[in-house]
Amino acid sequence: MVGQLRSVVLDCPNPSELASFYEKLLGAERLPDGDETWVVIVANGTRLAFQLSAGYRPPVFPDPHASQQVHLDVVVDDIEEAEPRALELGARLLKKDNDNWFRVYADPVGHPFCLVWLS
Repeated sequence: MVGQLRSVVLDCPNPSELASFYEKLLGAERLPDGDETWVVIVANGTRLAFQLSAGYRPPVFPDPHASQQVHLDVVVDDIEEAEPRALELGARLLKKDNDNWFRVYADPVGHPFCLVWLS
């Protein structure tokens, strides 16, 4: 082993605002040492960090000519309860899966993420 994963880091135009979205979506806790360029939250022991990117451009989904780079899968118990709450927080629905086990959304600055359910 070379090292251990510390954080998943998302570039964004406003770290505090995007951290607030994910705090509410995931029931996470914000770590106190952030500033206007860097914020870290912890959800179930996983660190998710947000860093300022002045020239941030969101990924396009779906785009056959470019990848989405990275996305998060968020497990939910009931999609019909979870989806309206995510949309109310600022998520945007991008795609409903025909197999009915995941839906693709964008966070407030365009990063894709999925709400997934097992039953």
